[in-house]
Amino acid sequence: MRHAILVLAIAGALSACSRGPADGAAKPTSAASAASGAAQTAAKSAGRQGAAAADPAAAPVLLVAPEDIRTLAPSLLAGGPVITGSLQPERRADLRSEVSAVVLQVFKQNGDPVQRGELLVRLDDTAIRDSMTSANESVRAIAQALEQAERQVQRLKTLQAQGMTSLQALEDAEVRRNNAQSDLVAAKARAASASQQLRRTEVRAPFAGVVSERKASAGDTAAIGKELLKVIDPASMRFEGLVSADRMHEVKVGQGVSFRVNGFPDTEFTGRVQRLDATANATTRQVEVVVAFADPAVAPRVAGLFAEGRIESGSSEALLLPESSIVRSGESASVWRLGTDRLQKVDVRLGPRDPRRGEFPVLAGLAAGDRVLRKPGSGLLDGQRLELVKPAPAAAMTGTAAAPGAAVR
Repeated sequence: MRHAILVLAIAGALSACSRGPADGAAKPTSAASAASGAAQTAAKSAGRQGAAAADPAAAPVLLVAPEDIRTLAPSLLAGGPVITGSLQPERRADLRSEVSAVVLQVFKQNGDPVQRGELLVRLDDTAIRDSMTSANESVRAIAQALEQAERQVQRLKTLQAQGMTSLQALEDAEVRRNNAQSDLVAAKARAASASQQLRRTEVRAPFAGVVSERKASAGDTAAIGKELLKVIDPASMRFEGLVSADRMHEVKVGQGVSFRVNGFPDTEFTGRVQRLDATANATTRQVEVVVAFADPAVAPRVAGLFAEGRIESGSSEALLLPESSIVRSGESASVWRLGTDRLQKVDVRLGPRDPRRGEFPVLAGLAAGDRVLRKPGSGLLDGQRLELVKPAPAAAMTGTAAAPGAAVR
């Protein structure tokens, strides 16, 4: 009996094990089918979205504000030679030590304004002052000796007229007097030199301006010729540039020059050619040209700023585009032109960048009166619908200022 029950139990266990794997296999098959279906659904949805994005008719309407639009109009484009260089002051001085001494004090720092004659650097004058004192004492002693020699000559003249002394004694006294006169002149020269050296221990500003570079500090040993300070006059700025020697025949004194200065991107400066250098650089084959500002009052007050422009030896009209409006792809360039209600991608051919304005002349692809996007973004489609947005009333913008730019609805 017990044997039969054991056999039945073992048979039931084997039957359950044989059914378990079949049920477990059915569940994974069902989950895989569900995952595959979800993936197919997502792929179909992404495909429909990609097709809608590539179709201009299905793309959202582009809202364009007036400040997003640039209307092309002919502008005057200078055609003369390009000039590059920097701003430099006409009045500048490198103050150097004229005596060998130790620097005691430097009273000014870089950028400090100075007045004409103001003390800038003081050098140690101990040795020079001692030399001047010695020279002055020599002058005093020799002057006394000269007075005595002169009185002796006068006495001997009186005695010689009375026949009480010889002519030789009188001549000897005159020789001593003349030597004393020569010694006095030499002593006065030494005293004057010592006084001049003493004045040179005080370095003063030669004109009103600004300290542009300090090269000495207290404790330095200033040898003769050592540079101590640089002083410039910011009111005397001018444009010192270089022009290719191949185009020197186009440059003449008095010609107008339009240029821009690094650090002042929104300002266009004008001037006139003041001077042409007589020698070209042997390495670069360029000639220096000095340009005076038309209005010195508006000239930047910082020396060394890079400047670039063009000498106006000729001019022509052209359509100009800023870099921000141009979409580049390799060697090609294009812009987004605004039609009546559609956006158009137009290929353009551009000329070399105008250094004066920083813009590119359009040689082909656009015409005067065309409207283009100032700063096109990514995701635009050729043929996409657009809608012009009227500017909001001033009363509505008092609370919040809207940033310019094309919006998509």
